[in-house]
Amino acid sequence: MPVAVHIVEHPLIADSLTRVRDRDTPNALFRQELERIGTLLIAEATRDLPTHEVEVQTPLTATTGRALSSQPVVVPVLRAGLGFVHAAQELLPSADVGFIGVSRDEETFQPKPYVNKLPEALAGRQVIVLDPMLATGGSLAHTCKLLVERGATGTIIVVCVLAAPEGIQLLIEAGLDLAIYTASVDERLNETAFIVPGLGDAGDRQFGSPASS
Repeated sequence: MPVAVHIVEHPLIADSLTRVRDRDTPNALFRQELERIGTLLIAEATRDLPTHEVEVQTPLTATTGRALSSQPVVVPVLRAGLGFVHAAQELLPSADVGFIGVSRDEETFQPKPYVNKLPEALAGRQVIVLDPMLATGGSLAHTCKLLVERGATGTIIVVCVLAAPEGIQLLIEAGLDLAIYTASVDERLNETAFIVPGLGDAGDRQFGSPASS
């Protein structure tokens, strides 16, 4: 089962990515620019969703159009993934939304799950995971394995702003069937498992540090 990585090149993504990388960008603007990136990435990631022909009545005459054959399931990984939820719901207003909460043990860098709220039926539906930072890959591997256990079939779409080579390699070794859409594959992880050059902690930069609240 392959892991395919798609780097989405778009001038609007590049413009927003510069702002979210900037350490001086305030939280409110960071959230806005992150959502902008998310909207464009999700639009590209859903380009091949299956559709079927439908008849529609315009004010002038009958014609045919196309509609989604089934509604996807969107799964943000808490808490950073919340920054993509509004973008996903704007583009896919009828999609179901599940939530997976995974924090990182700052000593071992291993995932620590704390929330699992998923729709009961995933089989035959496109699942889209929203996780802005693919760093070690541990949280994402944990999330995708839960989705497969719940019945997810086919390729799981993953949308992230940044990815590290180490995280991509872990997902490949996990044997997952994924299509990753990202704005950039960065250089590496540092000694504390942050992406370099990266953008810092996406959760803290959206919502503030829990330690300071």
